[in-house]
Amino acid sequence: MRDDLTGLAGVATARARLSEWQSAAGAKGKTAPVHAMLIGLGRFDTVNLAYGEAAGDRALVAIAQRILHFAEDEFEESEWLAARLGGGKFLLAAHEACNRERWQWLGEALADAIAHPIADLDGAGTLRLWPRIALMRPAPGEGPSMIFDRLAETLEQARGQHSRRVLWADGGLTVPGRRSALVEADLLAAIDRDEIDLLFQPQVSLKDNTVIGAEALARWQHPELGRIGASQLFAIAERTDHVAQLSRHIAKTALESAVLWPEGLRLSINVTPADLAAPSFADELLSIVEVSGFDANRLTLEITEHVLLDELERSAAMLHSLQDAGVRIALDDFGAGFCNFNYLKILPLDAIKLDRSMVDGITEDERDLAVLRGILAMAKALGLSVIAEGIETEAQRALVAVEGADYYQGFLCATPMGQKEFLQSVNN
Repeated sequence: MRDDLTGLAGVATARARLSEWQSAAGAKGKTAPVHAMLIGLGRFDTVNLAYGEAAGDRALVAIAQRILHFAEDEFEESEWLAARLGGGKFLLAAHEACNRERWQWLGEALADAIAHPIADLDGAGTLRLWPRIALMRPAPGEGPSMIFDRLAETLEQARGQHSRRVLWADGGLTVPGRRSALVEADLLAAIDRDEIDLLFQPQVSLKDNTVIGAEALARWQHPELGRIGASQLFAIAERTDHVAQLSRHIAKTALESAVLWPEGLRLSINVTPADLAAPSFADELLSIVEVSGFDANRLTLEITEHVLLDELERSAAMLHSLQDAGVRIALDDFGAGFCNFNYLKILPLDAIKLDRSMVDGITEDERDLAVLRGILAMAKALGLSVIAEGIETEAQRALVAVEGADYYQGFLCATPMGQKEFLQSVNN
């Protein structure tokens, strides 16, 4: 039911989930609000031929993780499905009512994320894969088999459209760049008007089940495209060279909120590649912290592996200066794709956050559990605390607690919430 290589759903699971969504709606005399996209990696076979199957497998795992993180960010409030259909083909489907413009933009945004270079492929160096994407919203009566067939036919058409990478199953071509350009302009205005919202997802102690803090997550409710998550917010800002402006806005807003929290609660914020590339980042962040009145000793910066692929030594020096000021450093999404253990040797880390893929199968699969145990043993040997992300069931929570993780974060405790709701949950 799962793809052995990537851990995504397999074909049978994808068919069953689509059928389940459609049957549930049909029983009520309605049409299921389902949107689907088929992603194909152009000329993927040449990767295996040129660099070997091991490099090709690593690339597929990296792409699968990008699709997963994209879906987690964009479909936080909806049911969704990510599956590998074989070779370099992936399916992403969402059980949500969204307009054509939103689904088109999501296809373009995912294509951008997938096309980002993949590094550290054992001899292959840096690799870039160019996706083609077929989009559709199934009409009444179009079951899983017809969905798959229409998407596959459309993807073949998209492969022949060399200047186009996204194609609708009804024949409608996206307009490259136009939607993105409009969204980029909208984002700059949204920052100026303070329209970027922050949600807070609680982080909970596995020892006594108390809330120890929260991670700040940026969201933007676009008037046409609906909710846009943090990853795409920063992707848009990067194209317009306004990442620093967005980062400062988010840090300032998050710290102004957290200063009202009960004493002792920690705030976690995310660090972008552009942040670490800016020589003045540490000084600017510490200045924002000082102005806010929030204690730097209660702040955690979360960094992801792909952020640090370049200038690792310089990034380590900058993080050391922040750590000296009291800020804690956590390596986020640990276990997503293939880990670079060199980060554990060089960076001044206080904690690692296990990617949800590291806990998904631990209650059913002994191999998954063995991997978890190995990571936890390594973390403890290095003196690092461990936060388990993506905890959705009591069985998962109980198991990571028994195995020695320190904290958890996930829907079992709470979904991301506004400042008012977060304070109510803590006080209750």
